[in-house]
Amino acid sequence: MRRIIKGIVNRTWKPYVEWYLRAPRNFKYGNISVEIIPGVFHPGFFFSTKLLLSFLGKQDFSGKNFLEMGCGSGLVSIVAAKKNAKVTAVDIFPEAVSCTMKNAGKNDVTISVIESDLFKSIPSQQFDIIAVNPPYYKKTPSAPDQFAWYCGEQLEYFHDFFQQAKHFVNANSQIIMVLSDECDIDGIRTIAEKNGWRWEIAVKRKTAWETGFIFNIRLAKDEMK
Repeated sequence: MRRIIKGIVNRTWKPYVEWYLRAPRNFKYGNISVEIIPGVFHPGFFFSTKLLLSFLGKQDFSGKNFLEMGCGSGLVSIVAAKKNAKVTAVDIFPEAVSCTMKNAGKNDVTISVIESDLFKSIPSQQFDIIAVNPPYYKKTPSAPDQFAWYCGEQLEYFHDFFQQAKHFVNANSQIIMVLSDECDIDGIRTIAEKNGWRWEIAVKRKTAWETGFIFNIRLAKDEMK
């Protein structure tokens, strides 16, 4: 039944979304309004973003050093900033960086926005919270806007992410990562564990077409750099 539902959705919903996203669009989340330009990940159409925002909305980020990896429109970063976090937002896609900067100003919050391939261009520091809605489809990106979707044939994104992230955390830091049962969760977990990360399920939520997970991920103490 689930396969049938997904087939119907793909035939009807996907063409509409592709058409809709060809032009700049506005999206509201609570009292936050953002503009999403073509090519930038739209938070309103995808269960993963809604699940992540629901989880983050219940957390206390006051005074925390918060990083959003892969910020897209900047919505998650704006939510964290409004909860009194010190926020850094990062994306490899230049249009996403511009979009986040514009939306931060539109919502009167201060965010440090950096164009970077993962952690490579981030100044040395330690983050208390790293939030990430990662690309997880196994395909090599062939255009800048595809980095929001594809993680490489061999999960290269996650190899790089977990190797680099350990240099930007402290003993109490956590990574909050949202994943779907549509991706290779076991493969991603294996990569994380090989790099010294330990994780647990914080949230599991099922819809008619997918099951989403929020993972709390922490670096083992003997792996601290």
